[in-house]
Amino acid sequence: MQLMEAASRHGVEKMVCTGSASSYPSHAPFPLSEQDLFKGLPDVLREAHGIAKRLAWIQARAYRQQYGFRCVFLIPTNFYGPGDNFDPKTCYVIPSLIRKFVEANEDGSDEVVIGGSGCATRDFLHVDDCAEAIVLALERYAGGDAVNLGSGIEVGIHDVARKIARATGYNGRILWDPTYPDGPTRRGRGVTRAQKEFGFKANKTLVEGLAETVDWYRSIRANAESKSAETKVFAKGHQRPTAPARGDL
Repeated sequence: MQLMEAASRHGVEKMVCTGSASSYPSHAPFPLSEQDLFKGLPDVLREAHGIAKRLAWIQARAYRQQYGFRCVFLIPTNFYGPGDNFDPKTCYVIPSLIRKFVEANEDGSDEVVIGGSGCATRDFLHVDDCAEAIVLALERYAGGDAVNLGSGIEVGIHDVARKIARATGYNGRILWDPTYPDGPTRRGRGVTRAQKEFGFKANKTLVEGLAETVDWYRSIRANAESKSAETKVFAKGHQRPTAPARGDL
């Protein structure tokens, strides 16, 4: 809110603001279309987050009308890739699954348990494609309508899990725990407006993107383990200074 206000006051030519797919109504028709954004409340589990993200677009529209300030509003889908958050307490589905399968390989586990039924679907966008879309919108789009960003391909979580298992070389069993909530059943979206307005189309396939992300994560783990080993060697070899004898004081 404050950034948009400051940009408007100081003559910024154009601003790009990103929203969230959580803003869409819980019962919106599929594929999710920009004109349905306000036709109901978001899913109750993400309601506060979804409404907060909607408000940025409301502000952008108001500033465009009142001050002529050009703020482009984009709604990216679930994006992933190198540099993602792999913290098990806060990460999203793709980094969470990559971590599970990589650790299962390292531990020699013959099964991996995943929360949910695996039946929910999502649209995943590689971070490089997402970044390209934002730059294209900044350069070529000046409209006031919200624009979806996505691959346009709806994929089941069970299929994502199998793809990640292959990318990590995991050959054990995959078990699903349906006591965990799936969240919204579907999250596919229409992406024709992005193609029409500023020529964006996702280039990287999910298989390619997952392989790249797995390689990045493994390299980060290897570097972390190497640094940990170096620290232990230093700590073991480092001698604490002995106290001087009384006569030396």
